[in-house]
Amino acid sequence: MEKGELVISNDEMTGVQSLERKYPDHPTAPEQVRLIEYEYIRHGTLSFITSFDVAHGGTICITAGPTRNELDYVYHISKLIADHPEIKRWHIVVDNLNTHCSESLVRFVTTESDLDIDLGIKGKSGILQSMQTRVDFLSNPEHRVVFYYTPKHASWLNQVEIWFSIVVRKLLRKGNFLSLDDLRNKFFAFADYYNRTMAKPFKWTYTGKALSV
Repeated sequence: MEKGELVISNDEMTGVQSLERKYPDHPTAPEQVRLIEYEYIRHGTLSFITSFDVAHGGTICITAGPTRNELDYVYHISKLIADHPEIKRWHIVVDNLNTHCSESLVRFVTTESDLDIDLGIKGKSGILQSMQTRVDFLSNPEHRVVFYYTPKHASWLNQVEIWFSIVVRKLLRKGNFLSLDDLRNKFFAFADYYNRTMAKPFKWTYTGKALSV
């Protein structure tokens, strides 16, 4: 990896519920676990698109909204890049979700890479013809923004999934959220706190040994 290049692990956490506990938690007694009221009030859901900086071990961009569609994803990637103009080349690890290889994303990468080419017609010809032709284009290492797609059924290879599991354990599982805005604010606040106090590169423990069958 050369100077001015950055590896990003990117994915979405969708359908995150804003749940308000209907009654206060029971006070914690000595040598007893915290008792959480099981009844709650629903305030809707949000989707969080998150970019995780692999080298530094913290989040670098998070966007949130009610949907997780093609335009939401392109907006996130465009914001990520616009917020960090000092980065010359982006290496972005993603899974095989169709929004990660959409027509809009191809057009965005074409512009960012200063390419003057005919992209063809979606579903009919050229780079836009199929999901595979779009993946091939977006994986081109000569572009300024390069996408790396994890193997199917192996999205766990994407390190942001580890960070999502931390968010679930430390924030969401026992959280109390009074509204969608409250959920969004607490999610962003947790990310900021994590970056300041806990962020460090994840170390893989898998040795590569073949699994017995």
